[in-house]
Amino acid sequence: MEQVPVAVTGATGQVGGRVARRLAAAGIPQRLLLRDPSRAPRLPGATVAVAPYADGDAVRRALEGVHTVFMVSASESADRADQHRAFVDAAAAAGVQHLVYLSFQGAAPDATFTLARDHWATEEHVRARGLLHTFLRDSLYADFLPGLVGEDGVIRGPAGDGRVAAVAQDDVADAAVAVLRDPAPHAGRTHDLTGPHALTLTEVAGTIAAVTGRPVRYSPETVEEAFASRASYGAPDWQVEAWVSTYTAIAAGEMADVSTAVEDLTGRPATAFEQLLRTTA
Repeated sequence: MEQVPVAVTGATGQVGGRVARRLAAAGIPQRLLLRDPSRAPRLPGATVAVAPYADGDAVRRALEGVHTVFMVSASESADRADQHRAFVDAAAAAGVQHLVYLSFQGAAPDATFTLARDHWATEEHVRARGLLHTFLRDSLYADFLPGLVGEDGVIRGPAGDGRVAAVAQDDVADAAVAVLRDPAPHAGRTHDLTGPHALTLTEVAGTIAAVTGRPVRYSPETVEEAFASRASYGAPDWQVEAWVSTYTAIAAGEMADVSTAVEDLTGRPATAFEQLLRTTA
């Protein structure tokens, strides 16, 4: 099999797609691991392999001859950690030299944000398999913050006065590409990828209002109110808990730390939330 230096997962998604496009623009050959090849982006120097995370044999075949892998977390599901472990096992069996995993800020076994526990479990499995690795722990995506605003112009959630150092997806992609192009100096390291400021949701709402001209405000909820208001969506309990815990993690201060990693890796300052809004408006 022809040797390919970089494999990218999640190329149909927001961050994986950005990373794949940047690598292609830089002339770096890559192998895109996807579930649905019909959705694969058409990029110069890219080949496509069908390799769902849970299909260890397919992943192992897809990663044969690959030096470095960029692993984006799988879609949210009750068995996501199991899917991740299967992928990591296959990467180890294929002889991957360096795994770059997109984790989450504050990943820990007891993280308030329930999905951050999945990320911790994945990190621990990577360590246990002895793979050279780099963990990129990003904060909430700043790009998603406007989506928290309801039709009535209100952001609701039990975040209190907590702060979140939300990061732009373009910044995450640029940082990931910097690591993928020269992974050796980052072996064994964890980089927290955040925006330049930690904002309360009141400040987030005010920034959205100032840039868009829409009347937007933040209305704190209790945890009980948050669960009740989201029960109508008919989502499984683990999903509702994940939604609510996004806010309670902010309230607990687990997303408030600001890192210089974006600037350290890319050579430019991280994108401020107001700047992101103005460039995407």
